[in-house]
Amino acid sequence: MFPGATTSREEAAYVVAGAPLDVSTSFRPGTRFGPERIRRFARPFDDYDRESGLSFSACGVHDRGDVRAWDDAPAYLAWLAGELREVVAGGAVPLLLGGEHTVSAAGVGAVDPDVFVCLDAHLDLRTAYDGNPHSHATVTRRVLDGEIADGEDGTGEIADGDEIGTVEEAVVLGARTGSPAEWDRAEGSDVTVVAPEDVPGFDLGDHLAGRSAYLSVDVDAADPGFAPGTGTPEPFGLAPREMRDVVRAAAPHAAGFDVVEVNDRDDGQAASLAAKLLRAFVYAHADG
Repeated sequence: MFPGATTSREEAAYVVAGAPLDVSTSFRPGTRFGPERIRRFARPFDDYDRESGLSFSACGVHDRGDVRAWDDAPAYLAWLAGELREVVAGGAVPLLLGGEHTVSAAGVGAVDPDVFVCLDAHLDLRTAYDGNPHSHATVTRRVLDGEIADGEDGTGEIADGDEIGTVEEAVVLGARTGSPAEWDRAEGSDVTVVAPEDVPGFDLGDHLAGRSAYLSVDVDAADPGFAPGTGTPEPFGLAPREMRDVVRAAAPHAAGFDVVEVNDRDDGQAASLAAKLLRAFVYAHADG
């Protein structure tokens, strides 16, 4: 259980769900250990947050455990989206613990936001990576195209024919690498890319005004000196405080949240950062 997530499912305002998918990691695997690792490294945190004046245990958080993953990514994503739709239908905000970044498509499918906001080192705008359209390197493209699983409407058989809406914009903060085709796609009117050095001066709250959002935090947005435990580390990234400020700015507009790409290849730095950012989201959302 995520520490402080002591509210019953029926009374919860927020529901934590683990999504330990680890099938397309292209460099260092281990995201299957991410959800439990994030929970573990949240244990030493104080319950009280001075910034908001809130206690995490009083914010109405429930941990429903992990949604067991298997090796068929499209089927798993469709199933996961259905599980998260139940959370939304119950009036709660889903808090997804990855797992590889591929799982974010299920969160977006459940929430159906206007804007996909993503902290990420990578553009993730490929149509496929190594021939796989359901790769962690394609997630932002799939969100923009309204696709979760197979089929033109992205629903897959398990989703029972529910259509997945398309977001009107993807905002990628901290991106510093991508293929030429991805940078070309990023020039589209439905994509906003904010370089790491420009993130502190970007007014995300103003950019999102009047629109609903889904916030995805790929922990590799952080400089690997702060969070080495991730699959594809990329230097020259963001500092933890900069990521926290983005989370705080996005949270009042967000109907769903995830933190992904944490693995077991460090001494807990990435998991600790991920857990702290989840808590920052809850405090800012509840206070907003």
